[in-house]
Amino acid sequence: MKSISLAALALTLGYSQVAAAKDVAFISCPIVRDTSSVPCWLSEYEGQLYYMGIQTDVSADFNPPSLGHKVLVEGTVSPDQEVCGGKVLNPVKVSVMPELSPECNTMLTAEARYELPFEAPRPPGPSMGQLAFTPPPPPSLPEAPFPEKTFTIEYDFDGKVNFQSPRALQPILQYANHVAASRIEITGYRAAVRLSNGEVVQERADIAQVRADQIAELLQGAGLDQPEYVVQASAEPQVGGPEQRKVTVRILPG
Repeated sequence: MKSISLAALALTLGYSQVAAAKDVAFISCPIVRDTSSVPCWLSEYEGQLYYMGIQTDVSADFNPPSLGHKVLVEGTVSPDQEVCGGKVLNPVKVSVMPELSPECNTMLTAEARYELPFEAPRPPGPSMGQLAFTPPPPPSLPEAPFPEKTFTIEYDFDGKVNFQSPRALQPILQYANHVAASRIEITGYRAAVRLSNGEVVQERADIAQVRADQIAELLQGAGLDQPEYVVQASAEPQVGGPEQRKVTVRILPG
């Protein structure tokens, strides 16, 4: 009987941990909290502060927002973890909303109790060529006969190409040149997000086509102009997370 009770207890604890690690999605103002090393970014929803990330550079997965604009925050709450006074969201995706919101201007001063529990990857200020994170090595390339391959580029909400896009485009260029691509099929997608309060927000109507066209232009501008291009868009918004906001690039070898 004791073993059954222990098993039941383990299951109960497991269920409670899963329940605690809930997903949230909300639109709110970003908040900057200063520290003795680098600033951290927070946002508040229903009276709860959430930690999004620290101020680093373009090599980081977290792209810091800016004051003066609201943000769409999508993430999973990490149970029992706090940084800078906010509950940790991991993973987290933060999208800057385009409309000006001058009320989003909160800057909190440094406090000893809110120091970062880890060492910042580099000092604050301009990178001076020293990025915070080392980019991953390029993927190994296959030998002939070459398979077709599909790459996926994800976006912020209503997002287009930005300064992080070259990191996603480099493997596509490398593979297409390696296999002497004969045809490149590019499809842009548009998404909608169901917020924690039940509201559904949709991306702008033309964003799927804009994304697909931009990727085609960038690949052709980088010298990949020999293949046949098929550029299309799926304009019907799919409700979901960041993975729905994307462009797929299908490479067919020559």
